[in-house]
Amino acid sequence: MDFSLTEDHVALQDAVRRFCDGEYPAHLRGNAEDPALASLRRKGLAELGVTGLTIDDEHGGSGYGAVETMLVAQELGRALGGAGWLASGLPAAALIGAAGSDAQKDAWLADVAAGEKVLAFAVGEADARYDTARIAVSATETGDGWKISGTKTIVFDAAIADAFVVAVRTSGQRGDEQGLSLFLVDAKTPGISLRHFETIDAREAAHVAFKDVAVSNADLIGEAGQSYELIEAALDRANAALVAESVGALEALLDHTAEHLKTRTQFGAPLAKFQGLQHRIADMLISLEQSKSMACAAAMAIDENDARRRRRFVSAAKAYVGDACRTAGEWGIQLHGGMGMTEECRAGHYAKRMFAINMSYGDASWHLQRFTEQRLAQREAA
Repeated sequence: MDFSLTEDHVALQDAVRRFCDGEYPAHLRGNAEDPALASLRRKGLAELGVTGLTIDDEHGGSGYGAVETMLVAQELGRALGGAGWLASGLPAAALIGAAGSDAQKDAWLADVAAGEKVLAFAVGEADARYDTARIAVSATETGDGWKISGTKTIVFDAAIADAFVVAVRTSGQRGDEQGLSLFLVDAKTPGISLRHFETIDAREAAHVAFKDVAVSNADLIGEAGQSYELIEAALDRANAALVAESVGALEALLDHTAEHLKTRTQFGAPLAKFQGLQHRIADMLISLEQSKSMACAAAMAIDENDARRRRRFVSAAKAYVGDACRTAGEWGIQLHGGMGMTEECRAGHYAKRMFAINMSYGDASWHLQRFTEQRLAQREAA
């Protein structure tokens, strides 16, 4: 694999970093955003092309791939920024772009790319534990349309969403890969109710209940019962971006921690002089460099036309980076001492963001299991 960056890549990365340096002050990174500030920042990201990063240029997007997404996600992770961009711009918009009708694309993608509308991806369920095949929220055919019933859990950015891309079961039994469908549901449709909560990293999510929500055949994305592979591909794309975001957060945490050890003194010497603490910093640096490589491998696998390879690389990256960032996050807090537990110290905010990423769209243990299954399947095929 060629990990070298082009001039365009470097220019994109620099532009996003300058934006983040201006919009996300270092001493406030990780704090909860009020709606007005979040909207202002979303418009700024739209002007940079971030909200429409993977949307094709025909619909007002940038038409970039997973490598460019990785670079943007790293910079947003470094600044603990970009709330609302990933769920809307990656899995949800990508599904409409890949399988939506012309009418759906025309109605939504340009506005999403411009930051004027937000999509939310409703896929998780309490009893599914990240397994797409275990989706049980159902859509029942009514003759002139469908009715959706059930509850989706941990739907990011549900409060600000103009529409939901909802993964449902239209046939078959829980555990079947066949029988899954996708619907584009306007957030104002009667029968939708939200139970809001704040995640550990001060971001917004909700459990979304659908009670006989009526949708038409025109709201169906792609073919009924044939959406399993589409959902898996969209989740892999989102996970590759989340891995890159973790890398950015880990790099910033390492910089903060190293600077603290250089300036904080004890027994008449900087903490950085103590060998045991040097070993911790060295371990964090090793984790960072390995995580960067895994993020690159996952991003490049996303753009390849090989679903098995994509699954292996993304799950390997999520499993490794999830564990590495959890350990490094705990070390970052410990190396700051008691102040590492306070809201004023940024170390805790970076750690909490990395913990939240690990639990999004499959945690490290789940992806390790998925990677193992993919490797065994590969060996059997060989």
